Amino acid sequence: MSRYYLGIDTSNYRTSAALFDAETGEWQNSGRLLDVPAGSLGLRQSDALFQHTLHLHEMIAGLPAGTPVRAVCVSTRPRAVEGSYMPCFLAGVNVARSAAHLMGVPFYECSHQQGHLAAAACSANALELLQEEFYAWHLSGGTTELLHVTPGPNGLCHAECIGGTNDLAAGQIVDRCGVLLGLPFPAGAALEELAAQSSSVDFFRPRVTDSSFSLSGVENKFKKLYDEGAAASDIAAFTLRTILSAVETATKQALEKKKLPVLCAGGVMSNRMLQERMRARFGARFAEPVLSGDNAVGAAILAALQNGEKL
Repeated sequence: MSRYYLGIDTSNYRTSAALFDAETGEWQNSGRLLDVPAGSLGLRQSDALFQHTLHLHEMIAGLPAGTPVRAVCVSTRPRAVEGSYMPCFLAGVNVARSAAHLMGVPFYECSHQQGHLAAAACSANALELLQEEFYAWHLSGGTTELLHVTPGPNGLCHAECIGGTNDLAAGQIVDRCGVLLGLPFPAGAALEELAAQSSSVDFFRPRVTDSSFSLSGVENKFKKLYDEGAAASDIAAFTLRTILSAVETATKQALEKKKLPVLCAGGVMSNRMLQERMRARFGARFAEPVLSGDNAVGAAILAALQNGEKL
């Protein structure tokens, strides 16, 4: 008998609902990007919340009707730390609470980051990592963190930030470079495609200390290249190689202190160049692209784990 769980995630740029079958491990995610005006670098929280309210029911309607759901889990905040809050998550919370009440099933919560880790572990066929100690990269539009992850109750692992950027996130750099080059927002996929056309191997090497680094200088570098008339493909490759340099060095420094498995999550980690290098050097594990970016599959998995399922 199938054991289905519903997950909901309303992050800053994507509305998602998902089903996870704890019996078979199969999942289905229904999601869409929020509409960002051309040339813009993002959305105000009020605009994001409005769009989630408009479209979340459509994502739920994209899942099989009449599915017998055993529990519901929703991401309620960016990270599982005090003071972590974004209004856009309220759209998902309100729908998830109401759905759980009407269906008479348990309601659970997780952070957006915990959902990313669960989805990445599932996609990498490594759900056992959620019960172990490991390192995880969370690279997205708003987060560039190297995490030391330890097991927590019911799969809700504890993630301590031990490195990453201390200013701009990798996703912000990617999007700012993309918008400068006239690419659509969010710019990750388009920037990667553009970079693949370059034969340049140039990059800037950010200073990394105790696995922490700054990426603000990268923006100045690619703007200078743009002003000097460099080819768009070379600017794209320069930007992505620079991010890779920082991530690679930070990972190396962490592993020198303690050898642990490395799991990579977040939309920026869907980049093929990052994946190839991190796999080759550190044996890192990755989610497939659809589960690298924002999704609700992780929340659905955490619904199952918090409901007592053994996966």
